[in-house]
Amino acid sequence: MKKLFYVLAGLAVVLLVLYTYMGGFTEVDVKLTSSDTIYVAGQPYTGSVKDEALGDAFQKAAKLVESKELEGVLGNIYYNDPDKSGDSLKAFVGVIVPNADVKLPEGYTLRTVEGGKKVVRAEVNANIMLAPKRLYGAVYDYAEEENLKLEDFYVEWFPAQDKGVVEVPVKQ
Repeated sequence: MKKLFYVLAGLAVVLLVLYTYMGGFTEVDVKLTSSDTIYVAGQPYTGSVKDEALGDAFQKAAKLVESKELEGVLGNIYYNDPDKSGDSLKAFVGVIVPNADVKLPEGYTLRTVEGGKKVVRAEVNANIMLAPKRLYGAVYDYAEEENLKLEDFYVEWFPAQDKGVVEVPVKQ
């Protein structure tokens, strides 16, 4: 019995160290600000968050950035919250590009998110596996504390290794 306790305690320590290393305890910076115009080259997706096609869309975007076929960083637009809509997601998955004058790969289109809107913006230095949950939780907490109503429209991107950003417009 003691042996099992030590094994479990050792495993818990390893998991805690890994979670810390991945940015699980880093502070999320949240603020109310004005958005900039963002250009997203990507492909639309509608379906379950568990559908293999969503994973394929993410992987395609990652390969385009890695191969430098598209200059930019991984980024997505979400038009709904799947937690509120029964696992159904409406999204645009792709790459945040520097401007509208990019050569698009086959199957990709360009969408523009107009700037100048009041948004809640959250940033965190954490692994891409942990960042989204940390970011969205911080945005919702901030909006509740400040009595802000948010739109069901989210733009997220990952500007650097182990860094994530999300912006959510405030309802006017």
